[in-house]
Amino acid sequence: MYKRIILVLSIVCLICSGGDLAAKTSDTTNPAQGEAVSETADAVPDRDGSSIKMLQSIIGLKKNLNERITEKKSQLKKSTSETEKVNLTAELTKLDKMLASANVDFERIATGVDVGLFAEKKAEQFNWKNELISLVEPGIKELKRMTVKARQKTKLKDELSYYEKRVPVAREANEHIRELLAKTDDKDLKKNIKKLLPEWNSVESQIRNKLEITEMQLEEMEADELSLIDSTQDSIKNFFRTRGFFLFIALASCVGLVLLLRLLYQLTMKLLPGYSDQYRPFHIRAIDLVFRVMTLVLTLFVLILVFYIFEDWVLLSLTIIFLIGVGWAAKNTLPIFWHQSRLMLNIGAVREGERIVYKGVPWLVKNINVFSKLENPYLGVTLRVPIEELMEQVSRPFHHKEPWFPCKRNDWVILADGTRGCVTSLSHEMVELVMRGGGRKVYPTADFLAQTPLNLSVNFRVKIPFGISYDLQAISTNTVLVTLDSYLRIQLAEEGYEESMLNLRVEFAEAGGSSLDLVVIADFNGELAPLYNRLSRAIQRWCVDACTENNWDIPFPQLTVHKAS
Repeated sequence: MYKRIILVLSIVCLICSGGDLAAKTSDTTNPAQGEAVSETADAVPDRDGSSIKMLQSIIGLKKNLNERITEKKSQLKKSTSETEKVNLTAELTKLDKMLASANVDFERIATGVDVGLFAEKKAEQFNWKNELISLVEPGIKELKRMTVKARQKTKLKDELSYYEKRVPVAREANEHIRELLAKTDDKDLKKNIKKLLPEWNSVESQIRNKLEITEMQLEEMEADELSLIDSTQDSIKNFFRTRGFFLFIALASCVGLVLLLRLLYQLTMKLLPGYSDQYRPFHIRAIDLVFRVMTLVLTLFVLILVFYIFEDWVLLSLTIIFLIGVGWAAKNTLPIFWHQSRLMLNIGAVREGERIVYKGVPWLVKNINVFSKLENPYLGVTLRVPIEELMEQVSRPFHHKEPWFPCKRNDWVILADGTRGCVTSLSHEMVELVMRGGGRKVYPTADFLAQTPLNLSVNFRVKIPFGISYDLQAISTNTVLVTLDSYLRIQLAEEGYEESMLNLRVEFAEAGGSSLDLVVIADFNGELAPLYNRLSRAIQRWCVDACTENNWDIPFPQLTVHKAS
């Protein structure tokens, strides 16, 4: 055992260093024979008393069968009807098969082994389908062997039920024949009915014998059964002594191989140019992809090799069955694997360093791998996305001034629904605004973007319309504008807003129906974004104060009626 463990570890080291290993060949026993021996050992009772009873029952059964065969042959010689001869021949064939089966049962119970194991085998021609089946056969045989007792017990119960139903039928048939013989005085009719009596007596005797044999086999099987706890403990102990130990060695070898290959990969990649670049070049990606494929192949090879060295054909067979199943399932996913390989090589529709829109939000593709990395600089969020999520995406190059989101954390925004607040929480899922006074409002990110937010935190503009009377028409486009501009600048300076003001203009807007309309345009730095509404109200107040100071009338809507002379 220890030599085999050392051999496994040596092979793993040789694989990692690129050495070649010659395949080991050995003769193995026939799996079919192994299963037959196992099933025989489990199914055949080994108590002498019960075996003798069953042998005696089989002798009685053979005697009845021989008598019936002799009788049928005699009837066949005397018969002149072709139809009757055909029926008698079919019955003889059936009785011969039953007699042969009884002989086999007698020999099997007497010897305690399956005599079919010693039958001469025919030479078989090579057939690749049969050879493939033989690879997976040990696993299937092992699964059957694990359930052989349960299947044998179920089979005996079915046979017991079958014979129990037919014993009353055969007995009723014999009783009916005897009743007819007692009731009739017709000699010819009695003669023909008497011919049926021996045959049906033999049928009833045969069924009773079969019923007794089945009952004895079932009783012995139930007597030999261990308790569930004992059998479970024995199975677990046996598993960890043999197959469980082999599994542990196989898994340990696979893990060791993967770790060693990973170490060699990292040491090799660090020596190649371009490994430390932010976006890896094509040759680094190609080597990485080849490494992943080779790691998988070598791991599976070591797994199979360990089972082969320990000559555990069951585990080897089950592993092959599993790999065949995986291969069969993967045949329809090859286009998906090809698409994913192109993405990992950075030659697909999505490429590193480009921009995609995922979940309605722009993202920078930082890294493409089995789990890819997406980043949004404004949100400050990094996503770990399965590569399958990128297969339907298309990325594009971007300009360095392109925004990644309408706002950042702590920015002040105004939404289309009139909400104004400071962005305190920001992600690709939810956006939270804190309004003046402390009220909070949360939007799903998609709904937030649909509100076309106006960001005030960089720069913003306040436009205040204001009207004066038509009495000031002569100075409305010159003196009024200059005076109001000077007055507003003085007030902004007194309130401490001058340093944050970027621009101030007072312009004539239009001649309205009741007033001459002016507009005050003030641009401010984003630092005053929290005071957006306060600034609007202050400019309105200062315009009123300027009118009061300069005796300018502020008109209100009027209705003028012209009376005919």
